Amino acid sequence: MRAIFKNIDKKEWLDILTLALGIALLPPLWAIASSHLGITTGSAALISAAFYVVNGNKIQDGIKISLGFICGDIWAYCSLKLMYILQLNPDIELFIIFFVLGFLAVIISSVYSKWIYLPTWLCGGAIGLALMASVGIKRLGNLPIQVGVSMLVGVWYVGVGVDKFQKIILKLCNKKKIT
Repeated sequence: MRAIFKNIDKKEWLDILTLALGIALLPPLWAIASSHLGITTGSAALISAAFYVVNGNKIQDGIKISLGFICGDIWAYCSLKLMYILQLNPDIELFIIFFVLGFLAVIISSVYSKWIYLPTWLCGGAIGLALMASVGIKRLGNLPIQVGVSMLVGVWYVGVGVDKFQKIILKLCNKKKIT
């Protein structure tokens, strides 16, 4: 085991440990809080946080990432609503809806690229469909809101939160000359 870690210097090791601590602490706190708040879609937060991290932990992109997820949540709801209204052959219906909404998502997010991040729109749509489709449009209740809240929590609490937490811990460690 020692051979695996021998090429990691103290600074890298401290980065790894503080990130591990942030990941170990903040997401489980959301998992507990979400269940007490009646939010059944807490897992969407972890997926959303991953997009924030993959984008480089850029807080300046947080709004466009968030708006992309919200657009995706609305897109998923609209897809289900249209499927309910159209009542065509399910394969044809699915193709038409995804064709039109996917086309519009790319066009709209391109026009408003300063405000909407297309990958999170598409991912948000997939998350929304995965969580809402099995329930059905008639029994959704506040599920689309839960999905949207979970995605925003993923970006701002898990994504930004873990990043800020890690930076604070590293700063404290550097003041104490642990590195």
